[in-house]
Amino acid sequence: MSKQQSHKARRFTGYHAAAILCAFFAVIIAVNFTMATFAISTFGGTVVDNSYVASQKYNGWLEEARQEKELGWKVAKPVREEGRLLFSIEDALGQPMASANITATAEHPLGREPVQTLSFAEASPGQYRSIEPLPAGRWKLRTRIMRDGRERDLTFEIQ
Repeated sequence: MSKQQSHKARRFTGYHAAAILCAFFAVIIAVNFTMATFAISTFGGTVVDNSYVASQKYNGWLEEARQEKELGWKVAKPVREEGRLLFSIEDALGQPMASANITATAEHPLGREPVQTLSFAEASPGQYRSIEPLPAGRWKLRTRIMRDGRERDLTFEIQ
């Protein structure tokens, strides 16, 4: 008897077909769940809620940005210090900018946390510390800096 004759050919049964189908869909479902998890955990939210309306305001935003840039204020990205945010601001001459009024709205990118309103007090000339603490996490900070009737709006991503 030869080797080929001693082994019977295995039949492809319904159990085999069911196992292949289950394995195929298990892989597809696992990949979909993995990709959905990555998408939800890394998506930073929308930039604008309505792109058509934003396009109508675009030239106005460019003009505002140009006017704000002409002020020459240098604003460093805020840093966290003991749960509070700290801004460093210099005027057009590179001197610490005193007597500014700063307010900010912190929004969680995915809306998981309520919107936080922050106000700032001058800790030292050119240094402003938030009065309210900001919870840990990722935040979009919309900031308005006002001094001598002039203002500048800035947006920061805080980690």
